[in-house]
Amino acid sequence: MSPSSALIASGDQALSFFNNPFSQPHSFPLSNFKNGSFVSPTNTQIRKPKPNTLFTASKRFQAITACLGERNPPAKALRQILEKPGVHQGPACFDGLSAKLVQRAGFQYCFTSGFSISAARLGLPDTGFISYGEMVDQGQQITEAVSIPVIGDGDNGYGNAMNVKRTVKGYIRAGFAGVILEDQVSPKACGHTQGRKVVSREEAVMRIKAAVDARKESGSDIVIVARTDSRQALSLEESLWRSRAFADAGADVLFIDALASKEEMKAFCEVSPLVPKMANMLEGGGKTPVLTPLELEEIGYKLVAYPLSLIGVSIRAMQDSLTALKGGRIPPPGSMPSFEEMKEILGFNNYYEEEKRYATSAYQLYSDRVSSNAYSIEKVQDDSEQRGQSPQDPVVEVITPDVYNKYGADGSRDPFSRIWSRTLRIKITGRDGFEKLDVRIPAGFLDGITNIVPGIFFVLQAYSQ
Repeated sequence: MSPSSALIASGDQALSFFNNPFSQPHSFPLSNFKNGSFVSPTNTQIRKPKPNTLFTASKRFQAITACLGERNPPAKALRQILEKPGVHQGPACFDGLSAKLVQRAGFQYCFTSGFSISAARLGLPDTGFISYGEMVDQGQQITEAVSIPVIGDGDNGYGNAMNVKRTVKGYIRAGFAGVILEDQVSPKACGHTQGRKVVSREEAVMRIKAAVDARKESGSDIVIVARTDSRQALSLEESLWRSRAFADAGADVLFIDALASKEEMKAFCEVSPLVPKMANMLEGGGKTPVLTPLELEEIGYKLVAYPLSLIGVSIRAMQDSLTALKGGRIPPPGSMPSFEEMKEILGFNNYYEEEKRYATSAYQLYSDRVSSNAYSIEKVQDDSEQRGQSPQDPVVEVITPDVYNKYGADGSRDPFSRIWSRTLRIKITGRDGFEKLDVRIPAGFLDGITNIVPGIFFVLQAYSQ
């Protein structure tokens, strides 16, 4: 929209424009949720409660559970992948956006990486700083962002066997399809770094038994991935012994981290041949040789994780962008998606389409509401005639912001003065046709616009009497 263009809106339309639609709560009927999508219920009858009978919370809970039970559980989806032939690749994500990109790329599942989450959430190394609560919170954001199954990094269970049970139950509630549990001591560390130590054989096995018990107690089928770091901490023979013991304890998938050669990888895949094996292809120079998916399949692996690809390229891309910005340039077009592509990835377009379903007669919603101008204002259709509104009602003329002074009072280019020189101009005309108000609101006040506009209309009502 050009600076000279304007929009004409009635009072209630202007108010609706300035209200943030994202702040409004949305609720969806659980009965319409099935297999990850909304469907219309069929043969649904509403029963009235019997007289003198309370509809208790437990009964409501049963109804919700029964409804959600129709959706394919994440653990079941992951087990179906494990039953398929071949090796299955799973990149490691660290937040909702990276998980969404993994799904959009066509992968059937993904992992969470404690290394990457510690880096992205805390800006700290994966040396035991991040806590159980932070990992569960981050994991829930990830599982809610995608429909593919997610295997969560459960570290060492954050304590003894009782802590392991709590970890498994928490990961189940967070929506994980699987959980990786390792035998390191606390504080734990990244599997390919120095100074790692593991607990005793007995304690390591008890952790897996506790995880299996937690799964049974929760009525879940979460996939338990048993990991040992004893290859680097002790020996190859010890890691093979622990893998067998983990399988006997009920682990669904076995994982030895930091195997040092292709021969060691082959020896591992010969252990408990009926239990699937997981490989960790640490990008950028880990201890394990990086093999192709075909090579891994020939050795006998079923799952393969790529823990650092997404966080690694993200770090480099941000470094390059910051270098460009510091040099007075913006990142080149080929190095980043367009704004339209970003909106599509993040779901803006889907949001606008769904938003139309809940539009009321007072507002007209459009899917193309967002433009590249951060201060631009969408055009709202003047439907006053359709709603029986008199053309003599007060109107508001909102003009796109204009920089009316590019310099400070002393002629200097002060960044602060440039921010406050950007304004939003509002003109109000009363029922009598006379102009009642013509104001410019500095950008610094726009956060409180929802408080300003109702006040303006209150004043307008007084003027128009």
